[in-house]
Amino acid sequence: MTQQSRANHLPAGASVLRADANAGKVALVTGGGTGIGAATALELAQTGAAVVICGKREEPLAAVRSAIEASGGTCLAVPTDVREPDQVEALVDAALERFGVIDLLVNNAGGQFVAPVENISPNGWRAVHRLAVDAAWGITRLVAERSLIPRRTGVVVFIGFSPRRGIPGYAHAASARAALENLAAGLSLEWSRFGIRSVCVSPGTIVTEGLGQYDADLEQWARAVPMQRLGSAEEVASVIAFLCSPGGSYITGTTIVVDGGADAWGQAAPPPSLEP
Repeated sequence: MTQQSRANHLPAGASVLRADANAGKVALVTGGGTGIGAATALELAQTGAAVVICGKREEPLAAVRSAIEASGGTCLAVPTDVREPDQVEALVDAALERFGVIDLLVNNAGGQFVAPVENISPNGWRAVHRLAVDAAWGITRLVAERSLIPRRTGVVVFIGFSPRRGIPGYAHAASARAALENLAAGLSLEWSRFGIRSVCVSPGTIVTEGLGQYDADLEQWARAVPMQRLGSAEEVASVIAFLCSPGGSYITGTTIVVDGGADAWGQAAPPPSLEP
């Protein structure tokens, strides 16, 4: 079986959930134009939710919106830099004006670069944390204030990383995603009284267009996974959609790892050699 065929156990467009699993819900997905965000938006729409997607680039957002509408779903695409509070305010205003409520928030937007930890500059560190942590908290706070807390219901999803113990070359990004795991747990402790659930979903290496930026042997990466393959964006999206549905109604304050066993196995490679 080839790597590509093994990676596509859940093909794009195929949902294992009922078509009404998230019916009547309104979902906001950041970074919804590509990768896991796009797959999540499509999956939520296929399970009945109206979807709001945002991202910095209009073209991929338009493509996802067209795909959702072509399948009979409802989608609002709002170009947004989630690092900018005024743009986030405009995004939430647009979502509430169109749909009246926001029930589900998927904090998918993020970005990172590969660098030895000693080469990460203060600006590089801040850039990654500003997008992954600060922006996620900013939009979560606003959506909670404007819709989730007043309505005493809702789900907030954060996206982490696996392996969860740290990844060579990604100390800045892995620490940011670890913060999101703790944020999800902390919100569950304080916001369960409002009927709000918060979870973190931590994918392993997932086959998306974003992998093209890395000079890596994907087959070698796959061999470091107990299931001997990389994951698909649709497999992550299906877990997120389930967690947002009534089927996930007793799940909060925890991290769900979607990685083919990579976190349990560890790095599965020898450490770098010591230098004098």
